[in-house]
Amino acid sequence: MIPAHEVVERALAAARPGDGVVVVVDETTHAHLRWAGATATAAGHVVRRLVTAAAITPAGTVGVVSASGALDATAVRDLVATASATARRPEAEGGAWPLVADDRPPAPDWSDPCVGASPDVLASTAAEIADAAGRVRGDLHGYVEHEVRTTLLGTTTGLRLRHEQPTALVDLTARTANGSSWAGVEVDSPAELDLPGLVASLEQRLAWGARRLDLVPGGYEVLLPPSCTADLMRQLYWSAGALDAEDGRGAFAGRLGSRLSSLPLTLRSDPAAAGVGCDPFLVARTSGADTAVSDNGLALAPTSWITDGVLTALVHTRASADRSGARVTPRVGNLVLEGPGGPSLAEMVASTREGLLLTSLWYLRDVDPSALLLTGSTRDGVHLVRDGEVVAAVDDFRFNESPLRLLDRVLEVGATTVALAREWDDERTRTAMPPLRVADFTAVGRAS
Repeated sequence: MIPAHEVVERALAAARPGDGVVVVVDETTHAHLRWAGATATAAGHVVRRLVTAAAITPAGTVGVVSASGALDATAVRDLVATASATARRPEAEGGAWPLVADDRPPAPDWSDPCVGASPDVLASTAAEIADAAGRVRGDLHGYVEHEVRTTLLGTTTGLRLRHEQPTALVDLTARTANGSSWAGVEVDSPAELDLPGLVASLEQRLAWGARRLDLVPGGYEVLLPPSCTADLMRQLYWSAGALDAEDGRGAFAGRLGSRLSSLPLTLRSDPAAAGVGCDPFLVARTSGADTAVSDNGLALAPTSWITDGVLTALVHTRASADRSGARVTPRVGNLVLEGPGGPSLAEMVASTREGLLLTSLWYLRDVDPSALLLTGSTRDGVHLVRDGEVVAAVDDFRFNESPLRLLDRVLEVGATTVALAREWDDERTRTAMPPLRVADFTAVGRAS
């Protein structure tokens, strides 16, 4: 297989005269293990390569083509030729800006081999899982993986950028006759996975399920664990495109500079954020309302989207920022929510007079994009809290909720920790979130 950096160089060398070309190579090595009880049901070690080429003509039209696998020299040239031809079709997207050009030196490890995840790294994790399965009452099943994605980005304007992104993820579910519970987390390395801690949380929640009560539909004070917060804030973030807002579309139209929360909540992104670091440069494999392949390689800076409760930034490409006279604020690959205080979830439970403690959210879908209204359900356990103690489990329920409107009903913010957005875990959304106490979270019926 041609080394990744050579694929970039050969592709750029095949650029049609006058075209600006950007090439992104994502090489991912992935080791995973799936199990039920004490038995592994699936395991694998996979190496994947995705090559994306974008051509921008002198007229500003764009063509983007991707191919996976071990491309040979001919296939690399053909990929660029196809991108160039696509950019010249009558229906090609237009209005692209010239490619990013600056004086950043080439990445010092530009030509180094891509080093990835080894299946051996999960051996100790597998042993811990087998031990936990023997101790947890009920059936324990789940999934653990280690992945390393190396991204190389090169352009005909001279950029040669590289980033290596490690990720380790565990997703655990335990089931008994009384119900089920879930725990999961996404970190940088399998060595950071706290399996005993996750299993202990499962055991505690299963014990809470020994007593069950019916839930009457209505509005409740709820405690959202970090995973639930992550799912909702991720949806808010991916809806925060400046172009749509300035054209009067979506929930953020006319909201820039307005107060979204009475509490001083801050929602921010930072490539160097502890525990959730991400690509320090923009990688855009497609173009859309709030992303542009011509912006590939833009250096990413810390950005505060909501600052002390006020909406201070939306996602801008260079083109949309120029149109509105705003600062260029590209989307960054992580998300952190912080607020005042910082109690643990257990401490928040202890101070609850009456409310519901959720476990995770599932099947979030748009109902009304103009209000960012979602429908979804809770999953794997809802627990009734009275006078600082969990007294029973209730049925999982369906809800309709807007994460934008929810922000102004936050009563208390806990300590921010690295979290797994369960609904979106296939997309590797790197998040650090707090638990939240929220007023008037409405249960509209039993989850199916």
